[in-house]
Amino acid sequence: MLLIPAIDLKDGKCVRLRQGRMDDATVFSDDPVEVARRWVEAGARRLHIVDLNGAFAGEPVNAEAIQRIAETFPDLPLQVGGGIRDEETVQAYLDIGVNFVIIGTKAVSAPHFINDLCMEFPGHIIVGLDAKDGRAAIDGWSKLSHHNVQELAQRFERDGVAAIVYTDIGRDGMMNGVNVESTDELARAVTIPIIASGGVSSMDDIKALCAVEGEGIMGAIIGRALYEGTIDLTAAQHYVDATAGG
Repeated sequence: MLLIPAIDLKDGKCVRLRQGRMDDATVFSDDPVEVARRWVEAGARRLHIVDLNGAFAGEPVNAEAIQRIAETFPDLPLQVGGGIRDEETVQAYLDIGVNFVIIGTKAVSAPHFINDLCMEFPGHIIVGLDAKDGRAAIDGWSKLSHHNVQELAQRFERDGVAAIVYTDIGRDGMMNGVNVESTDELARAVTIPIIASGGVSSMDDIKALCAVEGEGIMGAIIGRALYEGTIDLTAAQHYVDATAGG
């Protein structure tokens, strides 16, 4: 299982939000490349980068910072989300060295878009499903749709997505534990890999995810816990590697 540090970009800076609220951001660094370097040196094998401004604007805003990370670490797989709403943006990110693009809002509001992307960019499309009480959230978590998360995931699996990033938005950035039960339920509902996100705050969360890894959980995105030091990335990845299937 991969432990994937999150780099959330707002106004060119590395921040963390609480429950997706742009007005509740903690700035951790003015230099995203140095933040990426920190996680690479700690043993990260993939980075999760979100253009927070882009998620709200509906188009990339922090692409320059993302390009600098991609150019500085050309061998490091990057998965990028936030404001990706058309094929041109997908192509632009792949051209600068991003490996996977994450489609969130438009995956829910226009599901046929995912089928088209998977045909044009096979192996590079990840869907981000953000959920509260089993329903998918859209528009930077500001709205709840009527769509059932498991049903959406099964549709995207048929479309050919590479993985699904699943976030329980009731827990994201709150440091009160990952929702292992709902993540496991989603993993059981599909055969494509699930990447857990939202609320990973301690080694207990990582151990709990490892216990259900066999259901199809390929990784966990970790944000605030790394920045505040409640999880040591190097030690945590060593633990995961030492467990069965790690």
